[in-house]
Amino acid sequence: MSTIKIEPHHESEGTDDDFFDDLRGQWARAEAERKQQPEFKVNNMEYDMGQSEWFVSKVRGSDDYAQNLYAALCNNTFQKQDVWLVLKDAHWSCSWRYAGGLVADLRDAGEDYMDWYCSGIGDKTDGNFVGEGNVTDEIAADLALLGWRVSEYPDSE
Repeated sequence: MSTIKIEPHHESEGTDDDFFDDLRGQWARAEAERKQQPEFKVNNMEYDMGQSEWFVSKVRGSDDYAQNLYAALCNNTFQKQDVWLVLKDAHWSCSWRYAGGLVADLRDAGEDYMDWYCSGIGDKTDGNFVGEGNVTDEIAADLALLGWRVSEYPDSE
């Protein structure tokens, strides 16, 4: 796996924009490499969502749907409906920040996690946004079509 290298920046080396463009490029290359690893594809709802053209199309086609997906990813855990993974009690979950970044990545519209982070908090009158942790029937049904279901958090004992 590649590493991101941050070195001191000197004025003679270019502008801050050049520095941050280079850093973003390193990050993007490292992220692309991570997503090509075989272990990324196993029991990973992010991978399964990204591989489904119809699912990605829905995320890109509606701000409400994208926000509802973000909200569902927050404060929930998911289980792939695969016999072995169910028997192992294997789950997938992510942080609110990661959920926002995942939605932004699926949309591929120049957004970042901050465009979705905490989007379910407050008075949203511009759509059908829901609070973090809420899973709409549509999102639950679509995740089921991908082979995933919302599940209880596993016991921490």
